[in-house]
Amino acid sequence: MIRSMTGFGRAAFQLENASYDVEVRSVNHRYLDAKLRLPRSMQGFESEVRGRIQKRFSRGKLDLSVTSPTGQAPEARVEIDFDAARGYLEAVAALEAQGVVAGSLDVGTLLALPGVSRFVEVELAPEFLREALLAAVDAALDALEAMRLAEGTALERELLGRVAVVEACAERVERRSGEVQAAVRERLRRRAEQLKQETGMLDEARLHQEVVIAADRLDITEELVRLRSHVQQFRAIAAEAEAGSPVGRRLDFLLQEFGREANTVGSKASDAPVAHEIVELKSDIERLREQVQNVE
Repeated sequence: MIRSMTGFGRAAFQLENASYDVEVRSVNHRYLDAKLRLPRSMQGFESEVRGRIQKRFSRGKLDLSVTSPTGQAPEARVEIDFDAARGYLEAVAALEAQGVVAGSLDVGTLLALPGVSRFVEVELAPEFLREALLAAVDAALDALEAMRLAEGTALERELLGRVAVVEACAERVERRSGEVQAAVRERLRRRAEQLKQETGMLDEARLHQEVVIAADRLDITEELVRLRSHVQQFRAIAAEAEAGSPVGRRLDFLLQEFGREANTVGSKASDAPVAHEIVELKSDIERLREQVQNVE
């Protein structure tokens, strides 16, 4: 079963009265492009989170973020170095006693002096943080994978339905092509008979040559055989798709071959109904290519 590259997953975890949300989104991309946004306290686990993503997905642009709802994360606290503060106050007092300066330090100025105060983030136990984070990441990736599979199921039905339309169009073109070749041969024979009546001569060898040339110029059997072969290959690739075995690029390359055969058939078309069918055929192939862009 093929997988879409579009999806979303979410999970949450709580640690030491701090709540965190893990969200992951993915859209189509030629390769796997994972971007992570982790809190500073969790950035040491980035390589492990990235490894989990790479193990489960082969293509897609993924954005994974870990955030904390407002007011629920452990807040940084202010630490004051009282020895440094006393040192500043004593220095000011000494300067004032010597008459160098007059006045005193207010609290705001004192706290702003180097070394007096600093913000310190609450540190969570690394072993518990790692376990909780990776479990939530796995749960979010599970939800993402489930959505990509569900989207892929619907996408596969659409693709196979569109391939069936392409196959039916090719069959109509083949039937019409046979009629066109027969009509051309008949037209050449009538023209030859007309010339014989007018001139009394008929070059059977030349007539045969003209019929062969016209038939060869209009013959699209080889192109249609290849197109039908591509259709069967498309179905086989879609059927063998499974997790860890991306098929999107293979299907995209195959559809390029669809387009080449359709263009060749179109260049040989000398009949309005066939030309109309080729327009529809190319349109269906283009729709297939657009949809395949989202297949992993």
